[in-house]
Amino acid sequence: MDPKRENKNKAPCIAILGTGSDVGKSIVTTALCRIFYQRGVLVVPFKAQNMSNNSGVTPEGLEMGRAQIVQAEAAGLIPHVDMNPVLLKPSGKSGSQVVLFGKAMGNQSATAYCKNNADLFNVAGSALDRLRDTYDLVVMEGAGSCAEVNLMENDIVNFRMARYADADVILVADIDKGGVFAQIVGTLECLPKQFRQMVKGFVINRFRGDVQLFEDGVQWIEEKTNLPVVGVIPWFNDIKIDDEDSVAIESLDNFSKDINKAIPKIAVIRLPYISNFTDINPLKQFGGVQVMYVVTPRDLREFQAVILPGSKNTRNDLAWLKQTGWMTRLQSYAENGGHMLGICGGFQMLGKYVDDPDGVEADPGRSAGLGLLDVETVLKASKTTTLSSFSWNKGQGVGYEIHMGQTRRLSGSPMLEVCKRNDVSCHDKDGCVSENKRVMGTYMHGFFDTPDILKKWLKHIGVNGVDVPEVYGLNARILEYDRLAEHVRANVDMDQVLTLSTRIPPATH
Repeated sequence: MDPKRENKNKAPCIAILGTGSDVGKSIVTTALCRIFYQRGVLVVPFKAQNMSNNSGVTPEGLEMGRAQIVQAEAAGLIPHVDMNPVLLKPSGKSGSQVVLFGKAMGNQSATAYCKNNADLFNVAGSALDRLRDTYDLVVMEGAGSCAEVNLMENDIVNFRMARYADADVILVADIDKGGVFAQIVGTLECLPKQFRQMVKGFVINRFRGDVQLFEDGVQWIEEKTNLPVVGVIPWFNDIKIDDEDSVAIESLDNFSKDINKAIPKIAVIRLPYISNFTDINPLKQFGGVQVMYVVTPRDLREFQAVILPGSKNTRNDLAWLKQTGWMTRLQSYAENGGHMLGICGGFQMLGKYVDDPDGVEADPGRSAGLGLLDVETVLKASKTTTLSSFSWNKGQGVGYEIHMGQTRRLSGSPMLEVCKRNDVSCHDKDGCVSENKRVMGTYMHGFFDTPDILKKWLKHIGVNGVDVPEVYGLNARILEYDRLAEHVRANVDMDQVLTLSTRIPPATH
């Protein structure tokens, strides 16, 4: 068993652990970071190990989980890889790319990863120590269920790390999933005594209806566990916070009868290994277009544009496009005048082929692409991670690049002019545009984050007169963090949270 942290002079920690995946740990952590920040506390987020294909880039050009970038912004901080020292990016059925302190270290199977567990625990612990030396409070986030008994011995992100930090644990449960009483009681029953004693209270997330009707449920939980329910958070869908992983979009292949046919529609192909799907979020944050993730192949003529998003395993996703019949649907859509945009892996798929001679993503080999852009891609082990400034169609934008491939343009025009990478000026070309200007591809994530760029792209695909909000990017996200903090503060007893640990620093205002 790992020792507790002995140095009591280090900053205290609160650990937000969950009864399962996608119960709201990231949202609760983000909200607490914002609330403590608003109270004048120097607070920092931390997640020892994140498993997600939704990542971003720090100002140093290092890669980390998107959720911890969100939490850093909510805490008023510049993201740093110490906040997420280990990032696992699933690239196959049983393997993941391991990103350590922002740099790709190669792919590993689950078995091989577990063998390196002791070293990774120490590495993550050292990152936490540095944060505790620098900040006044650490809000730690767990991963998945904190009570997976078969994984607990090798788990470096839930109770082992919380115990190392001597953290008080708040357990988050999702009532919308059903069985919230079993979630809470069952989780506690699965924990060894030393871990169970660390749990100080519960947050019930995603409640629908009148919260007063759940008062007897709260009473039952408190009597059964002898621990407080510190908050019941009502369901919300009007606060826009970037999601951590693709669980949030897995059930969005729906075409409701309530769809407004008068509003232009944009299709996003929901690839099996989709990554950085938050690229699409700006399109969803105003009422001018309808964005629909689609899985099942269908006629695309009703869509104003189709987007092929990023992928963590481009060749496997290409095989899926072919096996399902999507490939011919997409080719037909483009040949009949449809607008298409490929981002990162989606850009690679639009080309003639994707070659992986060294097995960077999976087994070595070459896959034919859609052939809609005259480009060729070779996957290489050296990973590009940059914060970048670019221009497109006389508009200026800021985005980021995360990719293993090098793509050569054989004909057609470059899509972007890149003028700065990681704060270093350059004069580079990125992407490709077909001769008819209707098919485009780029490595630039965050392409839609700038209002001017978004307006120009909508006009390019024939969507005019759309009122795009002028407050965008970080400023818009900060407004959402404030709204989230207000929502959680109104439904979580922060006085109870504060009494969980007498070592939490007092507010400065």
